Amino acid sequence: MPVPSPPAPPPPPAAAAAALLTRMLYFQMVIMAGTVMLAYYFEYTDTFSVNVQGFFCYESAYRKPYPGPEESSAVPPVLLYSLAAGVPVLVIIVGETAVFCLQMATRDFENQEKTILTGDCCYINPLVRRTVRFLGIYAFGLFATDIFVNAGQVVTGNLAPHFIALCKPNYTALGCQQFTQFISGAEACSGNPDLIMKARKTFPSKEAALSVYAATYLAMYITNTIKARGTRLAKPVLCLSLMCMAFLTGINRVAEYRNHWSDVIAGFLVGISIAAFLVVCVVNNFRGRQPEHEHSHMDNLAQMPMISLPRVESPLEKNHITAFAEVT
Repeated sequence: MPVPSPPAPPPPPAAAAAALLTRMLYFQMVIMAGTVMLAYYFEYTDTFSVNVQGFFCYESAYRKPYPGPEESSAVPPVLLYSLAAGVPVLVIIVGETAVFCLQMATRDFENQEKTILTGDCCYINPLVRRTVRFLGIYAFGLFATDIFVNAGQVVTGNLAPHFIALCKPNYTALGCQQFTQFISGAEACSGNPDLIMKARKTFPSKEAALSVYAATYLAMYITNTIKARGTRLAKPVLCLSLMCMAFLTGINRVAEYRNHWSDVIAGFLVGISIAAFLVVCVVNNFRGRQPEHEHSHMDNLAQMPMISLPRVESPLEKNHITAFAEVT
């Protein structure tokens, strides 16, 4: 009879952990690619049809003058997208480089994070590890914000303040004899269809959401990462300046009659919510790996047996119990 071959030895724990982490990295890359593709379909294709919302005859909320194309705005899309994509990348790279150099100078290199690719078997440069993680989460949140905003615009189909100027409805043909008459249907407009479609996508405001998302993420990064002395006023000034720029972007959208106040406020809420969620729940307030001595100290405290001390009755408590017994 043939002798059965012995079973193959299990892989070492380090190799198994590395393989698991590698699969998790591939899964995260697939999620990132899917997010980018969904944002692309929302932004540049007609896959999702916009809700056609009606309006009342001579409605004053939509009769503002047409401010011109987006490129003529005080905050054009090229400037906004460049700042939202470039400034956080530059600040995070500079901040992580400074933190890495300070930790190397203070001989705190052993408390750095390990690589996500190889688990516990070897180390990778912590500067690359942290920078890639923080920038990757930021990019994911930027595309997620765009998806949330586009989904809201497609579902609501809210009209811009200058919608009537682009729609150019023929009130006589539509029979608008009363202000309370409601007009519905895409055939009510006779203007440029592309401009009319853009005028139906204002809620929430994309510019407000992207600007406040970038400002909130960057402000929380600066607050949680920079721990140097003498920055008690520098950090608040820098963070408040970022938030002020985002706030002015929203005000500019209203002042130029490109969005309503409700559109801007909704965009602010979307951007702040996504940034706060990613910072608090995903990157854990930009904290690194907990040092090993803290883990061992907590483990020792958890394994320490509880010591019960005998209870000593005080004379005051005894007199109080006696008095209570006499009253009852």
